[in-house]
Amino acid sequence: MKILEILTNNCRTPDRQIGKKVGLSGVAVKSRITKMIKSGIIQNFTIKMEPPSLGYGVIYLVVPSDDEVGIVKKLKLIGEPFFVVPCLGDITACGIVVEKDLEQKTELVKNLIRDARIILTLNPNYFELVLADLTKTDFKILGQLLKNPREKIDNIAKSTRLSTKTVTRTIEKFEAHPSIQFTIIYDPKKLGKFIAFALLAMIQNDTRKVLKEIEAEFGEYFWQVPFTANKMLVLFMYSDNIYNADIMHHKIKHTEGIAFTEVFFPKKIEMPTDWLTDTIKNAFRSDKLHVPINQII
Repeated sequence: MKILEILTNNCRTPDRQIGKKVGLSGVAVKSRITKMIKSGIIQNFTIKMEPPSLGYGVIYLVVPSDDEVGIVKKLKLIGEPFFVVPCLGDITACGIVVEKDLEQKTELVKNLIRDARIILTLNPNYFELVLADLTKTDFKILGQLLKNPREKIDNIAKSTRLSTKTVTRTIEKFEAHPSIQFTIIYDPKKLGKFIAFALLAMIQNDTRKVLKEIEAEFGEYFWQVPFTANKMLVLFMYSDNIYNADIMHHKIKHTEGIAFTEVFFPKKIEMPTDWLTDTIKNAFRSDKLHVPINQII
């Protein structure tokens, strides 16, 4: 489980470095990762990039339905799916990437999906996530990483005809930015004795203070780095059974400063990257080395 946790937070972490953290050799770590891929626990490696970092708006919503195909079909009438996660209880958590007119498209969501509940909307260029001053070189490397986020630097340099120094510097910049995560798509149904869940909390006051308090008590159960935006906090956690997960939810729910909580137990996770692929293609059409945000959407 610890190996999965490390890969979820940064799948580019070298096997040897993972081994030092979990008390195994790099060869043993590589063997376990291979087994998790073959068994379907790890479905693929990917890049999770927050849309506002590239000038897009995003709509987060919950739909009381497990009709994944029907939901995606409607989402595509509005924008591009960012994530689609069917959960226990016949509900589906979704994110939609939109280019313009965020308010208008939010209303369109409500009209197209009558029972949809809007959790949060983030405007393009949300200040905490913006990736400033990206170059065509950055997008070229990003395109290679999207094909294989674990690709070795030497191979990326060869494919892009760039120096290893340039590739290394760019990847370090990506890894340091909060809007980019080299991660995995895993199958929640194949985690064995563990249960993964997401806990959404709406915060009344200081989000960082609330998160710090929660982390002090429950940090060892964090599956990946929490997501915060405005007054919303999302905790990605795991437990050994549903009852202990419920106990954690109950305790977090009564943390001072929390107004509302909701818990989601995923059955499947989809994170389409079509919107990001299109963005990379648009960046190459720019006649500038430093690509302005308004030229990639």
